[in-house]
Amino acid sequence: MARLALALVLAQLAMNSMVLPVRAETPQQHATRMAWWREARFGMFVHWGVYAVPAGEYDGREVKGPSEWLMNNAPVPVGEYVKYASRFNPAKYDPAAWVAAAKAAGMKYIVITSKHHDGFCLWDSKVTDYDVVDATPYGKDLLAPLAAECRKQGLHFGVYYSIMDWHHPSQEPGGKNGQYSPTKMKDGKKPEYVAYMKAQLKELTDELSPEVFWFDGEWPDWWTEADGRDLYDYLLSLNPNVIVNNRVGKGRKGMEGLSKSDQQYAGDFGTPEQRIPPQGLPGVDWESCMTMNNSWGYKKTDHQFKSAPDLIRNLIDIASKGGNYLLNVGPTAEGEIPAESLDRLAAIGQWMTINGDAIHGSTASPFPAIPAWGRVTTGDHKLYLCVFDWPKDHQLVVPRLHNQVPGQYLISNPTGKIKLQPNIDSWTILLPDAAPDATASVVVMEIEGNTAPVTDEPFVVEQGTDGSITLAAHNATTHGKLVRYEPQPYKNTVGYWANPDDWYDWQFTVTKPGSFQVVIQQGCGKGNGGSDVSVTVDDQAIQFTVQDTGGFQNFIDRGIGIVTLDKPGPHTLAIHCLKKARSAVMDCRQVLLIPTK
Repeated sequence: MARLALALVLAQLAMNSMVLPVRAETPQQHATRMAWWREARFGMFVHWGVYAVPAGEYDGREVKGPSEWLMNNAPVPVGEYVKYASRFNPAKYDPAAWVAAAKAAGMKYIVITSKHHDGFCLWDSKVTDYDVVDATPYGKDLLAPLAAECRKQGLHFGVYYSIMDWHHPSQEPGGKNGQYSPTKMKDGKKPEYVAYMKAQLKELTDELSPEVFWFDGEWPDWWTEADGRDLYDYLLSLNPNVIVNNRVGKGRKGMEGLSKSDQQYAGDFGTPEQRIPPQGLPGVDWESCMTMNNSWGYKKTDHQFKSAPDLIRNLIDIASKGGNYLLNVGPTAEGEIPAESLDRLAAIGQWMTINGDAIHGSTASPFPAIPAWGRVTTGDHKLYLCVFDWPKDHQLVVPRLHNQVPGQYLISNPTGKIKLQPNIDSWTILLPDAAPDATASVVVMEIEGNTAPVTDEPFVVEQGTDGSITLAAHNATTHGKLVRYEPQPYKNTVGYWANPDDWYDWQFTVTKPGSFQVVIQQGCGKGNGGSDVSVTVDDQAIQFTVQDTGGFQNFIDRGIGIVTLDKPGPHTLAIHCLKKARSAVMDCRQVLLIPTK
């Protein structure tokens, strides 16, 4: 305690002369600072700390929630929780193997928890003894070897740092039943804690030169946007090239990552958590952080891992919307990345070895709507068509651009040209019979001119060769405050329809006019049925009452009526709420228009 008290006094004195005004930054300078991060597109998140010792269990029982929140969720008193440090001995820790696994997966950077909400530090901090060197039998810095290996193997290195700290004496539990979150700041203690944070962040900067500072735990009411701006400027005064996420201040809204626009907030990129924004976050840099299973830290009972194909498609989906994918692993207390995670990283790496050019250095799709067959990214004078669903007729329809197309080929066979057929407002690519990759096959279209091409017309759903029209959730245009597309692998539906004034629609074309049975695939949570909904196709309206399906992820197909489309050309189908019965109207996965003859 004497060491800590002395260090705090010295840190407070140092802070008085440590804050420097950050240099003014032009748009070009900002773009230069962000350049490597924008090109990377794919990184590894590592949640590791003493919470890996209990691995989600306390007092002989499993604790609900992710393992790194065990101290809060159990809750565990500080005096009990610190004992886990005496059992934290990651003798199998091999930073070279960690970095090699990330690199083989196609990842370009690693961000690791230097200090999570529990306050335990993975480096030898001079302002606390609650760190891996002083409080564990391992007794060695964990971050310096990882930073060195990243640079040795060509990856960028970043650190996560929690603003909230359940161990620090300046703070106390503010939640129910002794839970720590939302953590309260003791009266008069905030300056002391800010000095502590700045001292630690300077240590990390001086010793590790991290290229990213990834903050979290900024939600307590004692942390303000002004505090975030001060800390952001402080970090850039230490290293003008560092990149800082928006959780340094108050610039995020819940798990959406970046949704506030009432002022300029501190930070360089938004941070959607466990979700992919349906339309991306146009005009800003952003990064979706997501787990492989349900917990960020290692939890021995959590084996609900997403499949490798789902993870690969998440990566493609995010890149197609202009974002980065920060995919998490939670190492064990012994220092090993779980086998389930390594297996999935290896599978992603196999796909990236062939198709990585569609991800690294890519920018968002030029098309305003998401194609039904997959996703599109833009590269160096190329479009990368990432095909999830290989067309049964082997014809891939792509909205037409202004650009000329010198050639097109499968990325897995660059010397084997495939044919392209130009149409009035689209291109048809004639594909081979079999998909090269069951998860996502990539077709490359070479384009002349601007690498951010402009479409002639918005993407519209085209009538199938059998006469049917499939209006999938990911092709809907949403209107309003809350309703939005919820992506795979979770729901693949238009949901969050809690505001009855919100609505959504589809644009589609008809080449074979006639009468069509309208079939809607709807889901509704238990006890939420009863809302009245209107489906309009041009000037024809069909009304129906939403059925309770026992869950918003349980869907049923309902034939609700017949419409007549007697003219070829463009049409619109819209869905409005007439009366909301409960907390939400419904989820909609798709609407089918099926010819009646």
